Amino acid sequence: MTADPLSWLDTRAAARVDAGLRRTLRARTPEQASVDLASNDYLGLVRHPDVIEGAIAAVRRWGTGATGSRLVTGTTAEHEQLEAELAEFVGAEAGLVFASGYAANLGAVTALAGRGALVVSDAGSHASLVDACRLSRARVEIAAHRDPAAVDRLLSQRSEERALVLTDSVFSADGDLAPLTELHRVTRAHGAVLIVDEAHGLGVRGEGGRGLVHECGLAGEPDLVVTATLSKAFAAQGGVVLASERVRAHLIDAARTFIFDTGLAPAAVGAARAALGLLRRDPSMAQRVLDRAADLARIAGVGQPDSAVVSVDLGEAQVAYDAAQACRARGLSVGCFRPPSVPEGTSRLRLTARADLTAAELGTIATILTEVLADARGREAVLA
Repeated sequence: MTADPLSWLDTRAAARVDAGLRRTLRARTPEQASVDLASNDYLGLVRHPDVIEGAIAAVRRWGTGATGSRLVTGTTAEHEQLEAELAEFVGAEAGLVFASGYAANLGAVTALAGRGALVVSDAGSHASLVDACRLSRARVEIAAHRDPAAVDRLLSQRSEERALVLTDSVFSADGDLAPLTELHRVTRAHGAVLIVDEAHGLGVRGEGGRGLVHECGLAGEPDLVVTATLSKAFAAQGGVVLASERVRAHLIDAARTFIFDTGLAPAAVGAARAALGLLRRDPSMAQRVLDRAADLARIAGVGQPDSAVVSVDLGEAQVAYDAAQACRARGLSVGCFRPPSVPEGTSRLRLTARADLTAAELGTIATILTEVLADARGREAVLA
């Protein structure tokens, strides 16, 4: 027996360093001059004066914190206004705001599943949906990525009375789209419910950024539940479930991440409402995100993207990490996805487009990426 019960942490840390998988925190500064392709600020609204004023006005009116859970003191009139506005925007009957997008997924899945249910989840589903499956107490089956036929087979074999199908609308690592029309057809044929995480779709896909569910003509379907985060296109914090009134009522009664978590802070509510208002007044922002993503893909030499996410596969984790560091050293912030976020051998840079990227910034991006990617791809070719 070891005298240090946590000595195994040092062994794990050393193994991560050797594999190029050690993660570190880097604090930003307000004056940071680098070009940002790493954040999820898709509409470029985090520093918009209207969004900042929306947050400040909410703080002045309600204070800095929600003061309690939503069922006690954590619901304000502003929370309910945001829920109604988001639901109307995406074409849902009702909305329910959670403290984070992660909490929204955990709450929706665990409250709608439970023992005696089957949950079928896409192999590429976000970690929050993966964890929701683990906590659901249901039987869980993983379907091949973007494969409605696989979902059909799994649902046809079920003995459970209830079933849920889980998918992202836009998958965060590659930016590819779920085949929502086919998935909904399959789930409806088997009397199941489809839960779609629109974290990377809301504000980017669909008419005026209403999301991929709306784009596919599925808005408001009674057997479809949408979850989303307010921390990406809406430049704030928090999550939301958008569904029927009876689903909302059930979540208020049964979703543990709603019942036992402090309500979303007023500043985030006010900021999200302001961001939504800006998007409604200028719906072309959503298309500008996709246009800038196409520019980034052309610069990086990869295929035409379907979303704000542009994935540049570099293979080995150390190659991707070093490329991200080289970009950073030259004044360009990019995402770096390594296992376990992506499968072994598929580490990549993830470039995220913003609606407000300028021509000058695109020129800087082209200069830096061309040099860095040429070096990284040369290293990967040698390793291969």
